[in-house]
Amino acid sequence: MPRVTQVRTRLFRWTGPTVDLGPNLAASPLDLVAPGAGAGAEFDSFRFHSWLIVEVGLADGTVGLGNCALAPSVAKVIVDEMLAPLVLGEEAFDVEHIWQRMYRSTMAWGRKGIGMAAISAIDIALWDAMGKSVGKPVFRLLGGRTKPAIPVYASKLYSQPLDSLAAEAQSYLDQGYTMMKLRLGWGPRDGAAGMQRNLALVRTVREVVGDGVDVMVDCYMGWTLDYALRMLPLLAPFNLRWIEEPLIPDDIAGYAELRRRSPIPIAGGEHEFTLLGFRQLLDAGALGVIQYDTNRVGGITAAQKINALAEAHQIPVVPHAGQMHNYHLVMASLNCPMAEYFPVHAVEVGNELFHYIFAGEPAPVRGQLQLDDDLPGLGISVSDRHLARFEVVG
Repeated sequence: MPRVTQVRTRLFRWTGPTVDLGPNLAASPLDLVAPGAGAGAEFDSFRFHSWLIVEVGLADGTVGLGNCALAPSVAKVIVDEMLAPLVLGEEAFDVEHIWQRMYRSTMAWGRKGIGMAAISAIDIALWDAMGKSVGKPVFRLLGGRTKPAIPVYASKLYSQPLDSLAAEAQSYLDQGYTMMKLRLGWGPRDGAAGMQRNLALVRTVREVVGDGVDVMVDCYMGWTLDYALRMLPLLAPFNLRWIEEPLIPDDIAGYAELRRRSPIPIAGGEHEFTLLGFRQLLDAGALGVIQYDTNRVGGITAAQKINALAEAHQIPVVPHAGQMHNYHLVMASLNCPMAEYFPVHAVEVGNELFHYIFAGEPAPVRGQLQLDDDLPGLGISVSDRHLARFEVVG
């Protein structure tokens, strides 16, 4: 089996134009201490205008690609100084051993957050390298197809004037999407008037798409339990597929209480980082939909375990964000009914940068996404098409 001979990191900082989405584009945890954070510089901590690319080279010449979008400049230091020495010389197919070595070596400071995101980038690269070494797509290594194609939901619809929101929702309907997600822009500090603004957003989308399309709403950790409980009866008539991250991620008891009292499924997990963390959420009955982020929870090695844990609890998994590492996991798991997809557009919050950095991500057709059986590994490569719009460090 080939051994790891190189771990290379490159930081891609976007220097091209960005789109200003205006005030109250989405709720956030900062809303309680920085009113209007969605419109100002305070929201910058929730933008992703830099990405870390990790390339793991093997002795047979194979190179696997991984990535990290969470504090990537810090993650680069962690990979370069802490993790690369642990991986070099290891047999590339010993992913469980390598994962455990990285996890246990960084446990004092890296169990969650950026440390785990850095581990994720290396693990994703190893899976890409394994697939390339044997000439198979990663989903074949994970168990193969569980569905003919992957249903995806259009994930954009930020808070905006109602006429433009309606037009955007109609555009996704015209493209054949049967699911779409909306960000709600107001929270507890905005009072009853803000609640009505949130309702106007949901009402506008529902009126455009009708009852035969799934609509999800995302609160991005910007609400409190009290506010969420007040919003639930107001949102119930709109038949939402789920309410995403209404509370801060550490409020497990709050999530459990909200789920117990909610007629709408509660989704979360985008900001949870460990298998044991998800066990705590499931044991507490806190979530009706799990949304881990593969490049935060420890990569594909860890995500597989979370998928199995969730399946045992009969809780569906819909990984957060688009991106190929998520699609391969969704294809290989019956308990992953769909995937998120960020439509290709100008750079806004930054989730769309995956399209600018990588070549190979498939485009949905009528809301369905297909993976190619003939593309080994993850099926992506670093693109030079938009390279002039990045500052590359590495």
